[in-house]
Amino acid sequence: MHHGINESFLDEIVRDLLLITPPFTQLNTPYPATSYLKGFLNTKGITSFQVDLGIEVILEIFSAYRLESLFELAEENEDRFSDNSERIIALKSKYVSTIDAVIAFLQGKNNTLGRQICSHDFLPQASRFNELENLEWAFGNMGTMDKAKHLATLYLEDLSDFIIECIDDNFGFSRYAERLGESANDFEELYAELNEHPTVIDKFTLFLLEEHILKIKPKLVCFSVPFPGNLYSAFRCAQYIKENYPEIKIAMGGGFPNTELRSLTDRRVFEFFDFITLDDGELPIELVYKNVIQEEETQEFKRTFKLIDDKVEYLNTTLKSDYKQEDIGTPDYSDLPLTSYISVIQIANPMHSLWSDGRWNKLTMAHGCYWGKCTFCDISLDYIKRYEPIAAKLLVDRMEEIIAQTGEYGFHFVDEAAPPALMKSLAIEIIKRNLTVTWWTNIRFEKSFTQDLCFLLKASGCIAVSGGLEVASDRLLTLIDKGVTVEQVSRVTRNMTSAGIMVHSYLMYGYPTQTEQETIDSLEMVRQLFELGIIQSGFWHQFALTTHSPIGKSPDEYGITPIYKSISFADNDIQFTDRTGIDHAKFNDGLKKSLYNFMHDVGFDVPVNEWFDFKTPKTTISNNLIESYLATELMAMTRPNAKPIWIGAAPLIVNRHDQLVFKVMTNQDIIEISFPVNEGNWLIEKLDALSIHSEEVLTFNQLKDDFELNFGDFEPFWYSKEIVKLRESGLLLA
Repeated sequence: MHHGINESFLDEIVRDLLLITPPFTQLNTPYPATSYLKGFLNTKGITSFQVDLGIEVILEIFSAYRLESLFELAEENEDRFSDNSERIIALKSKYVSTIDAVIAFLQGKNNTLGRQICSHDFLPQASRFNELENLEWAFGNMGTMDKAKHLATLYLEDLSDFIIECIDDNFGFSRYAERLGESANDFEELYAELNEHPTVIDKFTLFLLEEHILKIKPKLVCFSVPFPGNLYSAFRCAQYIKENYPEIKIAMGGGFPNTELRSLTDRRVFEFFDFITLDDGELPIELVYKNVIQEEETQEFKRTFKLIDDKVEYLNTTLKSDYKQEDIGTPDYSDLPLTSYISVIQIANPMHSLWSDGRWNKLTMAHGCYWGKCTFCDISLDYIKRYEPIAAKLLVDRMEEIIAQTGEYGFHFVDEAAPPALMKSLAIEIIKRNLTVTWWTNIRFEKSFTQDLCFLLKASGCIAVSGGLEVASDRLLTLIDKGVTVEQVSRVTRNMTSAGIMVHSYLMYGYPTQTEQETIDSLEMVRQLFELGIIQSGFWHQFALTTHSPIGKSPDEYGITPIYKSISFADNDIQFTDRTGIDHAKFNDGLKKSLYNFMHDVGFDVPVNEWFDFKTPKTTISNNLIESYLATELMAMTRPNAKPIWIGAAPLIVNRHDQLVFKVMTNQDIIEISFPVNEGNWLIEKLDALSIHSEEVLTFNQLKDDFELNFGDFEPFWYSKEIVKLRESGLLLA
């Protein structure tokens, strides 16, 4: 009996379409693509069932029954294993006896186990636990449950190491056989692998796939392949269906084909798939459905590859336009085993911890990117360049529908970059509806993220943002066309942090024409941002040249020479030489080691050039540059059309002689503010009109004009210490 899924596979649930996310993506939450597609299909009356094979296979493997069989298999192998694997095999009975309870704990179903896990002798320990010596600092800030989750995560990683060494070297928790999908310009290696016998992990996957096919009896199976690490399993599953159920048609779409398979010519791919669709999947799949299910003779297709007369053809024959975002329906998470996902904690990186812990409902605020200029990004592709926001009211309607469906109140908005104006409208709508949610998203560090807007976002439940600082160099940020400066980033991150919103920054090295000096100077600015506490999390990645980016399309303009290969399968990453001649990869270890330390508030006193084991220049950046950016900030002029909003509770009013005392109740304190009676009465009336729940909308200028009709100059009043206190208590300019 397999482990963790509470559905009976004996009962048929016949559907026309079976939507599958192949192994592996995330352990803690479903990847949203199939839920988006199912929500759309619902609006068309097309029946579908969705499956996350990734979580199902993980729960199959990490069960007492299957784990015991894996240990037996390893022991039958005559290979000499490492000391670490030998230790794990020696402790097999302890692993088998604890695994089901640990998985249940990570699913939130066995919370009392947390205290046992935290005791020293409950979990068997192998090499992953060696890092505990360096992590005692973290446990001081962690509660029992988080500590237990982290220890349980190390325990699973030990088992993963054992599986990789002794059972299947392609295994990985969030990626499977990723190397086969990365930069696979031709199909040879993947095709050869598929002609080998299925691995043990493959057999688990195919066993579960078979059960779903028998249960659903689909006519069309659609694989969503978001990453290179999902590709091999998608092909292996498709191969199985073709061999055993040749009457079923098979389609593939998702992030990987969208970016990698646009130049597809290898006909062998269609031994596995009948259709491969690109970009937004709604209309392409609807037309494929009509072709397969309804057998329409019109043969209309949208952005679809198909084999015709033994040749790969790209078909875009329909005159129909893609659906508007308002018409695609609410993502539907039904069918998925939502209570079976497991939360793990990686304490090394706060944002990675957020990403992997807890179940997040995934939504987008807008289709595409409103900026759409960054030179390293695939901005020529439709899913990025076609920008279409969703109205805030509709967005919150969908949030409420998903909450009712899933019982989960956490949302991760997976936008390329969420638009600040829409984030503001979203926050206001959430607060108006008295909706208690927790959410986070990706942003650009726009100057429009004022202190007030950040407080408004926090009040609506925003807990974190991630954004691209990329290379902390104004010259390179201009070359990237990022539209921000380091100074601007400093102020926005300060505003976010002071509002209680965690900031994660994507960092880049090795951008074309980047010098060693610029890499060192960039690290120094990153050091200062962390030392000041205005960024809490970050991740360095090396620049990669992609086919569909502005740099990929005009490499000469950026001082690089591409090394092109013949393309018959995947086409995205391009090898290149940089005229600087610098081997940027050598900076990798030092950049990541320094960042690890900065995220844990240590290493700030180390000169940044000393993080590297080779000679580098000293920084040319003054050690208080970021601090000076924050200290010299000019008082911004208030926009006349800015909207004052009161998000606080109605104050208690007390008459004291010729003064009105406003007692403002915050969550932590009582703030007392005094005004002359006439001004106080005017303010009482206006606070009611400015309430976030009021239908009345007043601009700053209207407020100013009304005040001056009664009392004279507005400026001294607005900038008085009393109003400053009121603004700190919930009077915001949005």
